[in-house]
Amino acid sequence: MSDLRSLGHVIGILLASLGVIMLLPLAADLISGNGQWPIFAFSAAVTAAFGLIVAISSASQATQTLTRRQSFLLTTLVWLVLPLFGALPMMLGPSGLTFTDAFFEAMSGFTTTGSTILTGIDALPEGIKLWRGLMQWIGGIGIIVVAMVFLPEMRVGGMQMFRSEGFETMGKILPRATEIAKQISIIYLGLTIANALAYSAAGMNPFDSAVHAMTTMANGGMANYDASFRDFGEAAHYVSATFMILASLPFVRYVQLVGGTSKPLMQDSQVRVFLAIIGVSVTVIALYLARFWHGFSEIAFRESLFNSVSVLTGTGYASADYEYWGPFPGTYFFFLGLIGGCAGSATCAIKVFRVQLLFTSIRTQIQRLHSPSGVFVPRYNGQPVGDDVLDSVMAYFVAFVLALGITAVLLGMTGLDFVTSISGAATAIANVGPGLGHEIGPSGTFTGLPTVSKWILSAAMLIGRLEVLVVLALFTAKFWRE
Repeated sequence: MSDLRSLGHVIGILLASLGVIMLLPLAADLISGNGQWPIFAFSAAVTAAFGLIVAISSASQATQTLTRRQSFLLTTLVWLVLPLFGALPMMLGPSGLTFTDAFFEAMSGFTTTGSTILTGIDALPEGIKLWRGLMQWIGGIGIIVVAMVFLPEMRVGGMQMFRSEGFETMGKILPRATEIAKQISIIYLGLTIANALAYSAAGMNPFDSAVHAMTTMANGGMANYDASFRDFGEAAHYVSATFMILASLPFVRYVQLVGGTSKPLMQDSQVRVFLAIIGVSVTVIALYLARFWHGFSEIAFRESLFNSVSVLTGTGYASADYEYWGPFPGTYFFFLGLIGGCAGSATCAIKVFRVQLLFTSIRTQIQRLHSPSGVFVPRYNGQPVGDDVLDSVMAYFVAFVLALGITAVLLGMTGLDFVTSISGAATAIANVGPGLGHEIGPSGTFTGLPTVSKWILSAAMLIGRLEVLVVLALFTAKFWRE
């Protein structure tokens, strides 16, 4: 394979940057006076030093271009290496996590899954809480850039449809990625600040506002409290639902909106379908709660809105343990979480556009069955969809289902029950956060799972975050053959 030192240069720079970012939780611990700042001082020094050594040693061979194979490898390595170093404060901190638990927590953070090993989160020092938020915030903007730059270029899961919308990247992919990252970062930061201000206005203290704004905009869901969002006021729930939705829209539309045109956002069919799914879900769950729990009241609407949006967007916050509502909401949320939000956003799972293309393909096939001599062309956003896109989307669906099934079977082999195995696999592959059942449900954590189960779930989170096929491609002989 061609020289990999270009990848080392990029990863080294990212690690050095991560080391610098660790100074923020260091400062939070210093300000709070809890005496935990040396943990982040050591972690920052190790991470930055290692990153600089790798970056400098690879600089002479670094290029501005990447082959498709290098792109596959880079995206996977980044989401492997960052959690490795992100786990350092978790192991060295007062929580005293094992390497397995610390890596699980860091992988959950950077993949914006939101599943947690930690208990007693309320009592954790400010630095660790902020670090959890920062990991998710970094992972959120990172996956947006990957979705806009790398996945269309790699033709993964139908993402080639968005190649022109995500800005033409053929050729010098790294400089283009830097340019797009700058534009996205400004919008992402602006929305995060707006979210934090809205949380403050809704009654949160400044620290909680900042951390929860990070995990909201990343569709990550790691909260500062064991009770997640349950103890926050009504206004905070509405603020959170609003910004979870905003974080799930295509960020390229925000770039176009800032550029002076709102037409692409208004005419984007996946945005309309995404909002329609929210509307249907909120209505269905609210009517269920009104019938069996709260009556026709504001709380029924609010609980339905918050939890439906949280599950659909893969954020994973919880304002209530919806498993106590009865079997229907848990079953409904299980499948809702597999859909996800819009392509090119911080959200996860299958994505709305793929569900649209699946139903479009099914409708076209039914039309051909009725009229074998007819010519029926599947369309998306009014444009014809090529066979290569449909083939790629269908391959993604098959890979997604296979990955989910294999993960569930492997979890079952470690001794987990059926509900924990299947929901754990689904929440990891779809990067949602909470699963179902007493142990890993909305009120539980993953801390009691066997060590092997945690490694299986960590791998599943990585595979799901990188659209399944990106990681699976690395395990083919052809990929490594010149």
